[in-house]
Amino acid sequence: MLFVGATAGLLVAMALVMCRALLGPTAYDRVLALNNFGTKTVLLIALLGFLAGRPDFLDLSLIYALINFIGTIAVLKYFEQGRLGAEPRALPPEPPERGSEHEGGP
Repeated sequence: MLFVGATAGLLVAMALVMCRALLGPTAYDRVLALNNFGTKTVLLIALLGFLAGRPDFLDLSLIYALINFIGTIAVLKYFEQGRLGAEPRALPPEPPERGSEHEGGP
């Protein structure tokens, strides 16, 4: 009975976080609300796995947590820098060709 109450409380918290994601004044508020929603989803998956007697749900929730973390970092980096990849590297200067110092020969 306690776990059913925890699941209901978690669903209410997820609804409140989704309201923050929809109404957030800035993009950062929305991203952090979605990160919080993902964290609560991890808890919900683990809790439902416990209620169903399926301990393998914990593995799924850990994988979802890693995807949630990496996704949040990627979105925040995109918002901050406007791109996800690194800057293209400049080619190193070409070394001078051998023998080009003395044009006249030996």
